[in-house]
Amino acid sequence: MVVNCVAYRSDGSRIGDVGIDAISDVLQEPDTFVWVGLHEPDAALLLKLQEEFDLHDLAIEDAQSAHQRTKIEAYGNSLFIVVQTAQLESGHIAFGETHIFLGARYLVTVRHGASLSYAPARRSCEHTPDLLSLGPSYGLYSVLDFIVDNLMPIVRDFREELQELEQDIFAASFNRDTVRRLYDMQRDLMTLRLAVSPLQDVISQLVRLHPQLIPDELRAYFRDVHDHVTRVNDAISAMREMLTAAISVNLSLVTFGQNEVMKKLAGWAAMLAAPTLITSWYGMNFTHMPELAEAWSYPVIIGVVICVVGGIYLALKRAKWL
Repeated sequence: MVVNCVAYRSDGSRIGDVGIDAISDVLQEPDTFVWVGLHEPDAALLLKLQEEFDLHDLAIEDAQSAHQRTKIEAYGNSLFIVVQTAQLESGHIAFGETHIFLGARYLVTVRHGASLSYAPARRSCEHTPDLLSLGPSYGLYSVLDFIVDNLMPIVRDFREELQELEQDIFAASFNRDTVRRLYDMQRDLMTLRLAVSPLQDVISQLVRLHPQLIPDELRAYFRDVHDHVTRVNDAISAMREMLTAAISVNLSLVTFGQNEVMKKLAGWAAMLAAPTLITSWYGMNFTHMPELAEAWSYPVIIGVVICVVGGIYLALKRAKWL
């Protein structure tokens, strides 16, 4: 459950790994802060962290359940942030959550569900100690930037898959699997958009508010993350519109193809109806039908039928029904 727990000095240098029980001892030393990374912790561990960092009861209650909306809450001199995360697994998006506690001398990340490790974000911070010296808020920036940067490849993969499906989309025959895949992609992107859109407001607050935790030197970095989130949100919206258009085009082409088949069937039915109508005329059993007694009646009727059917065929051919 504890992925890592590392102490840092105020100059951004790494002191080393510490145990959960030793956090309070580290914080007694001046000019230090702690970065804790957890993955699906149990209630006992969260209560231990609450004791070490004096976290708010409501924040701990939210962190215990992995079904929170994207939000930012201020509790005294600390922040509690919930961010939705996403990963592409077997062509579908798996969603998770990250709960973040930020204080003047601590940063705690709690991962639930589908989420990559934040070890790369931590290494990036440790390679720039001059920025990490600004405090745990720089670690918060690195984590948020890491989460947002992992969203764009998902949209890019969906766009590439849509390009691969174009041949099936423009096929005249109906393919249920193609429409189902397009619908699944649109549903996943809608859920992803619901996760990304609120993140814009969260980061906007980090850019403008909470001066006690976010130094002015870092606001430009959070603005950069906000720009990335906006770009991802715009890409998701554009992709959803493309998927909607693709579904409409596919269904329109299928409908057009079915109409063409119905036109051909109606044309052949019209040609068959003509001789049926003519020949049924002589099945009425009237006594006075003088042409029935003539020797030329049969070949004339055959010729009339051929001419009528041929005329109908030419008319339908000209109208492109056949």
